[in-house]
Amino acid sequence: MESFLFSLVDGTSGVFAYLVVFGILFVCGLGLPLPEDVSLILGGYLVHGGKARLDLMMLTGYLGIIVGDSMIFFFGRRLGARVDARPSGFFARIVTPEKRARVEQLFKRHGEKIIIIARFLPGVRAVTYFTAGSVGMKWRRFALYDSLAALASAPVFVFLGFKFGGELDELIDAIKRGQRNVLIALVAVAAVGFLVNRWRARRERRLNEQALAAQAPPPSDDPRARPAP
Repeated sequence: MESFLFSLVDGTSGVFAYLVVFGILFVCGLGLPLPEDVSLILGGYLVHGGKARLDLMMLTGYLGIIVGDSMIFFFGRRLGARVDARPSGFFARIVTPEKRARVEQLFKRHGEKIIIIARFLPGVRAVTYFTAGSVGMKWRRFALYDSLAALASAPVFVFLGFKFGGELDELIDAIKRGQRNVLIALVAVAAVGFLVNRWRARRERRLNEQALAAQAPPPSDDPRARPAP
């Protein structure tokens, strides 16, 4: 896959370099299985070779991510119910009912911040953004969270491609290893968060029970308060 992307961007320069990188990121946002981080690194590689400007390539990477993600968000808003009713077609293969059910549970558990987390989880990214549109999330909120995540990834990967363009293969391999580490870290954080939330819920329930017990009136010794035999 990396060699395919390299063949797309290699030899481009100027406006065509930005358009190609933008187009790759756009279709990544629509759910095609292309590595977004590698695409950004290749954009930085073009800057390393003097075929593009660093600031414009960073902007291109950011815009490509936001526009692609927004498109699948709006597809979710318009086609969410139809995908479930028609188990065929492009989006039905990407956004299966099982995946949507899992993502909806993530929304209920973690709220809208799942948009940020999904940017670093390629397997559920498109499903998450499609579901965000289908459940009625406001686009302004979606764009805000997605922009925060995109600003944390696009400029960084483009800069890495620019800085280490001479060791491109080694850089891509390191990024892949780093992604696995990030996924492991995210799973660990999610597990710890789940356990902490359960502990807090139990603690709050116990405190409420103690508060109710303290507010209950003590038993009366007055015989007139006792029920008649």
